[in-house]
Amino acid sequence: MNKVITVSRQFGSGGREFGIRLAKELDIPFYDKDLISMAAEDSNLSAEFMKHYEESAPSIFSRTLYSYYQMPMTDQIFLAQSNLIKKLAGQGPCVIIGRCADVIVEDSVKIYIHAPLAKRVERKLAMDIGVPPEKMEEHVKATDKKRKKYYEYYTDQKWGLAGNHHLCLDSGLVGVDGCVQTALCYLRNIGKE
Repeated sequence: MNKVITVSRQFGSGGREFGIRLAKELDIPFYDKDLISMAAEDSNLSAEFMKHYEESAPSIFSRTLYSYYQMPMTDQIFLAQSNLIKKLAGQGPCVIIGRCADVIVEDSVKIYIHAPLAKRVERKLAMDIGVPPEKMEEHVKATDKKRKKYYEYYTDQKWGLAGNHHLCLDSGLVGVDGCVQTALCYLRNIGKE
């Protein structure tokens, strides 16, 4: 595999686990949350500050306030991460999770992992992430809403649209392992036409 693979995912679909396993199978680097600290090292921004604003679109208020003085913090973070993602993609094949990487790395293989809401809630409850069971569905929906807003703000594309990806996989139907095996088969056939 000689391409960068970008993975977009619904919250709770197992997209991160999918990316880790896929990278391991292909013996290539994997990048996700570590992009925050790496981007902080490459910029003047602190890692803690970046974590707070990461994957957030600026509010209308912050846009108006900053337009006269400087670029909003969310835009600075997006720019720092975008520059890092381009740099990593230029170094060779890797798997990058989220952060609009599918648009930033234009020639990547774009994979989208999704699952029915009930399966995603079940998965997150099993992970015990500190959210009460009665609030988990709301938490999953809110996280997806935040990701959607961020993605659509910075890319001008619809989040989760099949036409924006090369391969869309339902982890609720075949599990993360099934998604990895399907993706490996798909990747083996790239360039054979």
